[in-house]
Amino acid sequence: MNAILTVNAGSSSLRAHVVDPGGLRVLDEEHVEHPADSPEAREALGALLERMTEPVAVGHRLVHGGASVVAPSLVDDDVVAALREVASIAPLHVPNSLALLDFLRDRLPGVPHVVCPDTAFHADLPEHARRYALPREWTERWGLRRFGFHGLSYAWALRRATELLERPSWELNLLIAHLSGGCSVCAVRDGHSVDTSMGFTPLEGPAMSTRSGTVDPGMLLWLLQDDRLSLDELDEGLHRRSGLLGLSGGRSGDTRDLVRAARAGDESAQLAMDVFNHRVRRELGAVAASLDRLDALVLTGDISNNQPEVAEALCAGLGVLGVGERVPLLIVEAREELQLAYETARVVNTTSG
Repeated sequence: MNAILTVNAGSSSLRAHVVDPGGLRVLDEEHVEHPADSPEAREALGALLERMTEPVAVGHRLVHGGASVVAPSLVDDDVVAALREVASIAPLHVPNSLALLDFLRDRLPGVPHVVCPDTAFHADLPEHARRYALPREWTERWGLRRFGFHGLSYAWALRRATELLERPSWELNLLIAHLSGGCSVCAVRDGHSVDTSMGFTPLEGPAMSTRSGTVDPGMLLWLLQDDRLSLDELDEGLHRRSGLLGLSGGRSGDTRDLVRAARAGDESAQLAMDVFNHRVRRELGAVAASLDRLDALVLTGDISNNQPEVAEALCAGLGVLGVGERVPLLIVEAREELQLAYETARVVNTTSG
C-alpha cells in the first residue's frame, strides 16, 4: 500500500504515523513522551520504519515556517537553510523538527519529504490583523508580524465542522480553540483565518501548560533591568516555568492533575484553572470581533477532547456570544496526522503531475 509517514516533533514528544492517504486512516504509529531528537524518539521512529514498506512520501509538521516557507513545501537544501534561519523564533519546536528532518532524509534519501508549516493556515491574515504597532523600520528590517500557529489542527477542525454542520467552508464563520500543551484561538470567516491569538512566536495568547501566554511587555523590560533576571532566565521562565505550572506553584502543567487537585480543595490548582479558563474566554472574545456572525464554537486538542469540565467552564462564560443557546458547540478530535498526510499528498501529486 502507498502509505505516507507523518512526523510531528513536539517540544517534549514525538508522534509518528503511517497513514493511508486515500482513505485518510492510520495504519501504524509510534508515540514517545521524550524530546523528538532524543535517542528514545529515534529508536521508536526506526522501529516504525522497520515495520513498514518504504513510504511514498514523508510529511513533517513544522511549527514555524517564517516568511520564506508559507505553504506546504517539498524539501530541498534551500528550504532547510531558510528554516534554520527561523529556528530561534520557536526554540521549543523547530530545532527538533529540523533534527528529525535531517535524520529521515538520510534514512530515506529517495523519498520526497514535505514540510507543512502550522503558520500556513494564517498566511493570508488581513494586514490589520497581522501588524504589530511597532516602528516601521523594525517591521521591515526583521519581518516582524503575527504569524499564527496550530494551523494543521485548525484546518482539520474546519474540515470536520463542514461535515458536522453540513455546510461548505466558505459559508462558515467559526471560533476555534486548540487547547493542549500549547493553546491558541482562531476566528475563521468564510473558511479563512482572519484573526488568531498567537503571533510572531508561539508564546502569545492564553496561558498554556508551561508557557506564559501574553504578558505586559513593560513588565518584561522591568525584569531585565537592574539584574533582576538575565535574558536566559527570562526566556527559560516564560517558556518552561510559567502557564499552568507557574500558576499552580510548580504542582503541574497538566489540566487533568489540576482539575483533580482543585476538586480536592487545592487553592493554587483552582486558581490556575480559573486563570486558564478566563484567558481562553478572553482571547475568544477578542478574535470574535473579526466576525459579523458566529455559526459555531469548535474546541479541539487534548484538553478539549478529554476534559468535559474544561469545555463546560469555557462555555459557561461565553453566553454573551450566544454559545449554548443559538450557537452550537462542536468538540473535534485533533487529527493533525491526517491533515499532514492530506497536505503532503497534495504537494507530491502536484509536483509529480
